Amino acid sequence: MKTILVILFFSFSTSFGQEMKEIVKSIYFGGGSYIIDNNQAQQLSDLVKSIKNLEYYEINIMSHTDPIGGREFNEYLSRMRSQSAIDLLKNFDIPQEKIRFKDFAFDAPSHDNSTWEGRARNRRVDIQFKPIVF
Repeated sequence: MKTILVILFFSFSTSFGQEMKEIVKSIYFGGGSYIIDNNQAQQLSDLVKSIKNLEYYEINIMSHTDPIGGREFNEYLSRMRSQSAIDLLKNFDIPQEKIRFKDFAFDAPSHDNSTWEGRARNRRVDIQFKPIVF
């Protein structure tokens, strides 16, 4: 019986393990905006449709802002960007309880905020599709 379980587990994990990898999609925003434009919404829709076995992924949203404006405004903006991404994912029939989010505001920049390009790249939401490990 143990041998059968090991074989079943091995075949299950290898059949999914080869296809399942972490996927990150970034959505970028204009300064002070939390609106997802139609082009980026369509790209996310296409990505979601292309993910096989989506039920075996956890979805994490990490929202960022540039440092323009005060802390209170950027925390609000970060939260609204997360909510826009959550609402869009729910439109693709992804249950909200499957989605986790973390709002960083301007506390975790990945690009140099002293340049216009860096600030533009920090105004984003990263949507991570992470395989669930059994």
